[in-house]
Amino acid sequence: MKKILKSTLWCLLFVQFGYAQIVSINKNADATLFREIPTLKIKNKKKLEPKKDEPFKPSIQVGSIVHMYASYQQNGFGPGGNRNETATNDPDFWSKDFTLYRARVLVGGKLSKNGSFFLETDLANAIGRGTGTEKRVKESPIILDAQYEHKFGNHMAIAGLQLVSHNRNGLQGAAGLLANDFTFFQYPYNLFADSPLQGNFGRDLGVNLRGFFLDDKLEYRFGMFTGRNTGTENSDPAIRYVGRVAYNFLDAEKDYYYAGTKLGAGKTAALALGFDAQGTYKAIGADFFLDVPLGNAGSITLNTAFSFLDGGTDTDSGTSFVGLIPRSTTQFLELGYYFKKTKLQPWIRYERNNVNADGLVQTGGIPENVFDDLNSATVLGGGLNYWFAGYNTNIRLSYTTWTQDDLSGNSQTQGQIWLQTQFFIF
Repeated sequence: MKKILKSTLWCLLFVQFGYAQIVSINKNADATLFREIPTLKIKNKKKLEPKKDEPFKPSIQVGSIVHMYASYQQNGFGPGGNRNETATNDPDFWSKDFTLYRARVLVGGKLSKNGSFFLETDLANAIGRGTGTEKRVKESPIILDAQYEHKFGNHMAIAGLQLVSHNRNGLQGAAGLLANDFTFFQYPYNLFADSPLQGNFGRDLGVNLRGFFLDDKLEYRFGMFTGRNTGTENSDPAIRYVGRVAYNFLDAEKDYYYAGTKLGAGKTAALALGFDAQGTYKAIGADFFLDVPLGNAGSITLNTAFSFLDGGTDTDSGTSFVGLIPRSTTQFLELGYYFKKTKLQPWIRYERNNVNADGLVQTGGIPENVFDDLNSATVLGGGLNYWFAGYNTNIRLSYTTWTQDDLSGNSQTQGQIWLQTQFFIF
């Protein structure tokens, strides 16, 4: 096993470096038109606004972000992993895969002095071997983001398809993540069309209001979104309401999609409270993000969050989430240190989804203790990022474990090794 693992990792590392030096950034572009990348690291980030004596001219720019990875993973790892040992399944069996995970095309532009738009496509499913016997070799793109933003001084309205979450990790851009990917439990009910909130990779359709007070230190967000289509023929679907208030003790944060790490640019200490609600579903949470220089070597990044979620127990409501979202809590912690000289960043992650359903009404008749144990899970992981070209091109190596009970009530822990490359250009 050790020899196979060692040879596989060396092979994967060689393949990943083959993709490494593809990207250069268009220094004349306006980074604020795109959501996915933090603007703090753009050296020439001047806004392309006309001079006072020049008439406004609409503008448009195009970009792309790609994530590819090679993995070595056990069958029982992750949500949907087969943790039950049978004659045809060994949950501890390791398998290899190469995957095109994200392939996004981004289009942003200025429509007027105060109006702009952002459009982003992605693959509906990852391209690669995946599970089963059929290899996925092509995939039609989908619309991921489609937004119009209008500014009113220090406040703005954003309409369309956009990331929706009451916590920071659920509002992060894909290009600036600390770990190799988003967390598992920060928006677990909003990822896909068959999820309880019927989302689209964390997106929802609606209107979001955002603005700043107190020298841009206090940020607010309040949105109304489609959410789950809970209505019947004679009932109107409930609106999904999502809100968030964040206070930045140091530098202000103006990016619409947050950064997961800032690579030594600026100083950030942000504390936030948020809520998410539709029908009988309620979620509240708090998060804290810290990214500041620490010592002469580099900077530290800390991201932590806690949330309480409950689908309610009212089965008579026309907008009931009973049986879809059990009562639970989620805990999350990411910690990393960026060495500015070597551009290396080791990191660790902890996540916990603790289900504590409220009676048989939330479990569909399964005894509470059995349901809670089967659906609670813990994630532990760590890795090393090499930001040799910052957000534009980088390599990440990680090892993550997933711990959850199988159908027999036995705790199972399976692992995943992930080697990923990213390039981003606009």
